[in-house]
Amino acid sequence: MTNEYDRDKTHPVGTSVGAVGGATAGAIAGSFFGPIGTLIGGAAGALAGGAAGHAVAESVDPAQENEYWRNNYTSRPYVKSEYDYDSDYGPAYTYGAAVRNELRNQPWDDSQEADIASGWETARGNSRLAWEDARNASRDAYERADRTYRAYDMTDREFSTNYSKADYYNSSYGYEDYQPAYRYGTQTRFNHPPASRWEDAEFDLERGWETAKGESRLEWDHAKHAVRDAWHKVERAMPGDTDGDGR
Repeated sequence: MTNEYDRDKTHPVGTSVGAVGGATAGAIAGSFFGPIGTLIGGAAGALAGGAAGHAVAESVDPAQENEYWRNNYTSRPYVKSEYDYDSDYGPAYTYGAAVRNELRNQPWDDSQEADIASGWETARGNSRLAWEDARNASRDAYERADRTYRAYDMTDREFSTNYSKADYYNSSYGYEDYQPAYRYGTQTRFNHPPASRWEDAEFDLERGWETAKGESRLEWDHAKHAVRDAWHKVERAMPGDTDGDGR
């Protein structure tokens, strides 16, 4: 069924997964970094399979996803004790998120999985996981990334038309300045535990803004209002799942 998110399906998985695989092995150690609202450097171009104009807002932050799965993978029922994160499961999670970046709004289903599976041989690097063991981890990461995409889409649609009506709006700045702040708030709320409060997170968010802001001209004292606006938008829209865990 086509839904409101089905807006860009320009890259066939059969050709794109090879590009994903080539870039993924180098990403496991957190080598993808980049501000919200800008490209993630050369790696983004490889992941995009020729669509290098996509911004971070159209993807997930691989470093943050890597940290999330490192802290949570042992709770997943498919994890086997003979395998570890850095060598084995990390590449599978990174691959799943990278495939979602590439496929954008195409679902993970039986018709796509053969191509996704074929890309694992390139993406796995030194991972000891055969596809049947890597599959669940990759799909977990894919589905978590999918929720992140949808959160970005929700806040982009909301704030792109309403940002100038906010009481903190300053006409000296355009949406290109505010958008990274909204996306930063979206991303950080989505990746914090459900019980997190803005008041408790604000200090850390302030420290991260200089990296996240990209080309935005907003200093934190002004940006924080937009970040907080998006943070609470996500919180209201996804009660009980604001950490992106989906469970």
